[in-house]
Amino acid sequence: MYNFGIVLYGLTIRFASLFNKKARKMIKGQHATWGILKSKVNKEDRYIWVHAASLGEFEQGRPLIEKIKAEHPEYKILLTFFSPSGYEVRKEYSKADIICYLPFDTLLNVLRFFLLVRPEKALFIKYEFWPNYFMYMKMLGIQLYSVSSIFRPGQIFFKKHGLIARRMLMQVTHFFVQDQRSKELLAGLGLTDNVTIVGDTRFDRVKAIMQQSKSLPLVESFIQRRDSEKENVFTLVAGSSWPKDEDLLIEYFNNHPEMRLIIAPHEIHEEHLSLIISKITRPFVRYTQSNEEDIAHVDCLIVDCFGVLSSIYRYGQVAYIGGGFGAGIHNIIEAAVYGVPVIFGPNHDKFREAKELMAMGGGHSIGNYEELSGLLDRYIREEGAIKKDGNASSDYVKANLGATETIISALNL
Repeated sequence: MYNFGIVLYGLTIRFASLFNKKARKMIKGQHATWGILKSKVNKEDRYIWVHAASLGEFEQGRPLIEKIKAEHPEYKILLTFFSPSGYEVRKEYSKADIICYLPFDTLLNVLRFFLLVRPEKALFIKYEFWPNYFMYMKMLGIQLYSVSSIFRPGQIFFKKHGLIARRMLMQVTHFFVQDQRSKELLAGLGLTDNVTIVGDTRFDRVKAIMQQSKSLPLVESFIQRRDSEKENVFTLVAGSSWPKDEDLLIEYFNNHPEMRLIIAPHEIHEEHLSLIISKITRPFVRYTQSNEEDIAHVDCLIVDCFGVLSSIYRYGQVAYIGGGFGAGIHNIIEAAVYGVPVIFGPNHDKFREAKELMAMGGGHSIGNYEELSGLLDRYIREEGAIKKDGNASSDYVKANLGATETIISALNL
């Protein structure tokens, strides 16, 4: 049934590619995989295979890739993606020796894949589980590791009809899980000796990003503005915002002249930027259209480009992370690493880091304008509130560093 289903899924994606750009990229990329592997794989080289579904999972695997490349140059890295949103952004990533799509998990594709490349070890990041790939790796003696994985009771592995899924887990050499609950769930399946709690490698990644953060002179000029009453004006950085986030933030900003706002929307197409601009009643400028003279006369900086958000968080006293009024929040630890309080919307139940950061006092969830207003009023009014919550954010990140080192040591490279 699974093999029939995965073939049907592939046919569905092929049909969708006739009118869907993302599906078209996936099909085109999968076809290109065979040529990439044939031309680039050297049978004499030793490969470690890292697979990430998309961009978020890649960021979790990235610290491992870079540590392996730095400390074990005898290995080559094969990096595969399932989603175009990961492959298209990172297809030129310099630390991987071969980058391609993962072919659909059909028996024929899997056999063909392993005829072209025979990795010594495979690291599958977080939620990636493919029965046929896992079965063949077990048969071929390829060590398979599930990295930064997290398990919940509602997943198919733990349901009565999840026999195939449970069998698949039995093929894994070792699980490096994020939390105690995941370990307990696997123990319920009889998996005890090959499970280690290491936390989330993303913490190591955001620490590295912080250490490599760029100096942004225009943003520095923006936050160093002086007014007649106070030297340092309260600045909030809103990252990866969506329209619902923006409605709340901009309403507060418009009514609080003591506040400055840096807003980096998740989508930066002109229609969305125009929507943001239409809501703002105070002076603003777009980042790509600004200069030091413009910056001196505005209260809101709209970041209309990619690649700078992770560095911009360092300039705010408080961070707001978008997505919490939609499918789920974006990366909150990317901001927390700078030791600032982090605010986000209500849809965060699936995000362990959000719950833990809230428990430590560094994170705060808001569900409406009144809750946002009360929280920001506190930060503006109460001396020491920002420092107290910011220290909690910093302590939380520091307490979760080290997963990468633990995993690399266990791989016995």
